[in-house]
Amino acid sequence: MVDILRANQQNLKEAGKAIRRGELVAFPTETVYGLGADATNDAAVSAIYKAKGRPSNNPLIVHITTLDQAYSYGEFDDRAKKLAVKYWPGPMSLIVKRSANCPLSHLVSAGGDTVALRMPAHPISRQLLEAANVPVAAPSANISGGISPTLPAHVKQSLGDNIFMLIDGGACLLGVESSVISALPNQNVQILRPGSVDAAELSEFLAQPVDQIQNHKTSDENMISPGLLSRHYAPKSGLRMNVAEPHKNEAYLAFGAHPTSQYSLNLSPTKDLVEAAKNLFAMLHKLDDYCQQHNCTMAAAPIPNTGLGIAINDRLRRASAAK
Repeated sequence: MVDILRANQQNLKEAGKAIRRGELVAFPTETVYGLGADATNDAAVSAIYKAKGRPSNNPLIVHITTLDQAYSYGEFDDRAKKLAVKYWPGPMSLIVKRSANCPLSHLVSAGGDTVALRMPAHPISRQLLEAANVPVAAPSANISGGISPTLPAHVKQSLGDNIFMLIDGGACLLGVESSVISALPNQNVQILRPGSVDAAELSEFLAQPVDQIQNHKTSDENMISPGLLSRHYAPKSGLRMNVAEPHKNEAYLAFGAHPTSQYSLNLSPTKDLVEAAKNLFAMLHKLDDYCQQHNCTMAAAPIPNTGLGIAINDRLRRASAAK
């Protein structure tokens, strides 16, 4: 099993060297833990797909530290530049056209002509990117389709020996993945994966329409963005959502006041959506472990479909989708 290393200066320096050598390094961001590799190295990027068991048509997000990097890898129109300046560093990924001489591996784009870019805000991820001194492709650090990792233990349990190094930065602050925003020419700005940035906020900021895309993809369809699979974030146990009264054989993911259940965890007793988002994946992991041990299934309480609730419901919807 991979060693878990503290996020100190020496270990981050070694992690940067490892990424430049083509190794896989798991590290915290403000959203979830990422599985990082040199985004300019075909073999290293291919190793991400292999370690995760990820479909080759599912693109990766490339993590950067400066706007100059972003502008050299992709074509940014005025809208994309406004979004980058406002929301970076932070939990937003931008889909733009690849630049003419983009040095990134075509594997990060799944062979397409677009690229997903993000500038994380987490100080550990930023220090690691600076130590690596290369753009870093980094999807969530877990087996493809499973519950996303927000703790080092989740990464270790899911990927084990498939990675070279795991940097321990404690629990992730936000708990759900970045908003994925498409700013491609000749079409409205689109939210392809909801997160902490929502359509109403973007539309007001840009003073133009913003589309919330709902049509998720199957694993054999072409995708311009990560986070589009119709079944994703899925526990091993079955999951029902929008359940006010769980069955006797269901472990319950509650929100606010809740009925008695054989085993339950509460996303937020005070119905705070920020707290609920932070707890979502960690609690799904715990409930899933319980259900595996006690041969039961899971149910999730209704979540208001506003603000961060849109992102939470998106994850629960895909986690509960039929196989």
